[in-house]
Amino acid sequence: MTSTDTAETRASALHERDHTCRALGIRLDGATPGHAQVRMTVADTMDNGLGTTHGGYLFLLADAAFSFAANTYAPVAVAQAAHVTFLAPVAAGDELVATATERARRGLTGVYDVTVTRDGEPVAEFRGHSVLLPGRTR
Repeated sequence: MTSTDTAETRASALHERDHTCRALGIRLDGATPGHAQVRMTVADTMDNGLGTTHGGYLFLLADAAFSFAANTYAPVAVAQAAHVTFLAPVAAGDELVATATERARRGLTGVYDVTVTRDGEPVAEFRGHSVLLPGRTR
């Protein structure tokens, strides 16, 4: 099995166990070592009091892509810190794509950037810092 096959298998298994992603309709498009892409169609139940999508859903989508990318290796990686910048409002019916890219991986830590787009245009930028849990494979 190649490293790409292993990455896809690990990300797919993690997605299968992720009840939140499945409940929100977040789909895993694919994963390679240090990279992952997910997508979600925004539901009207995700609106905030201002009539736009609650930022927490954009954060969650980006965080999911980050998690799948960081866990394309062993051992298990978890979030240590994350930051999101919202660039444009999102509305019900929008199809969002979050693409995570590994920027650095040293020792027990990693840094990942995630861009969330709508029709190819960025609506949010996310940076996540991961930490490995030695001895834990799931």
